[in-house]
Amino acid sequence: MFSVLLVISVGIVTWGLTWLLRRYALASQMMDIPNERSSHSVPTPRGGGVAIVFSFLSVALLLGVLGWQPWSFIIALVGAGAGVAVLGFIDDRGHIAARWRLLGHFMAAAWALFWLGGLPPLQLAGTDFDLGLLGPVLAAFYIVWMLDLYNFMDGIDGLASVEAICTCIAGGLLYLLLGEPKMALLPFVLAAAVAGFLYWNFPPARIFMGDAGSGFLGVVLALLSLQAAWFKAELLWSWIILLAVFVVDATYTLLRRLLTGQKISEAHNSHGYQYAARQYKEHRPVTMIVLQIDVFWLLPMALLVGLGYVDGLIGVIMAYIPLILLVSKLRKRVGLD
Repeated sequence: MFSVLLVISVGIVTWGLTWLLRRYALASQMMDIPNERSSHSVPTPRGGGVAIVFSFLSVALLLGVLGWQPWSFIIALVGAGAGVAVLGFIDDRGHIAARWRLLGHFMAAAWALFWLGGLPPLQLAGTDFDLGLLGPVLAAFYIVWMLDLYNFMDGIDGLASVEAICTCIAGGLLYLLLGEPKMALLPFVLAAAVAGFLYWNFPPARIFMGDAGSGFLGVVLALLSLQAAWFKAELLWSWIILLAVFVVDATYTLLRRLLTGQKISEAHNSHGYQYAARQYKEHRPVTMIVLQIDVFWLLPMALLVGLGYVDGLIGVIMAYIPLILLVSKLRKRVGLD
């Protein structure tokens, strides 16, 4: 009962904090002004993701005090999450050069991996492989890519919030099915925190989460997936499946920009979800389509992998191929590929 009340309280607190942050952003002119690369058309307050950061990290510390989460993971989570959020908030208020942001992101990843103990053994075809010294290097790039792709994909109303909520509820459900309710609580808490924010961010958005929120969600989701992998190797593949919409769109777009000689550090509006939003002329249909993909395609596949019915790598391939084809088809429709 306490766990249920805690989750509900987090959602309510985040809702209230977002309301306060919106008032602050309006008063201080902390606005996202539309430009030629934007997917929105009216100035909108930003920085609302700070509410998610505050409410989630507060409860994470409480769970550490209660002994429901190992302190090593809480230290990794709070240190990396808060550091990325502060860096993002400073960037929201002004501007930080891309190279310094990237350095900060790798420092956050290194901090987290030190406390996590690096990358757990990967499971391929039912066999565990310990990558040795290569493991932490790959894990650092994984964390930074998850962090940055979440920034890239936070471009239309409600999308980043819906993705985080679906992923966390599914991740928590996997823990429950595996008989670990205490492990499930942290993903559920993050889902509740984001849901409280989503009230204000659902299309048409009344506030954006900003880099402070999107970067924070990216790094926290990456760390939750690594924690899941330390608990059960198959769960890493499940989390990667649950995040497939963001991973496919961001990675496909980055590779296409590299292959065509475009600067990957420049802001752009060439992601698949941005083209879809322009096709529909509004954000809500795209966000709802992603919700349906997460619930009806990726969730069942993640459950099959996490519960051991399908090999992890095979499950990832099966989950990703239709999404890759979807992004490719969308780009061809607008004459890009």
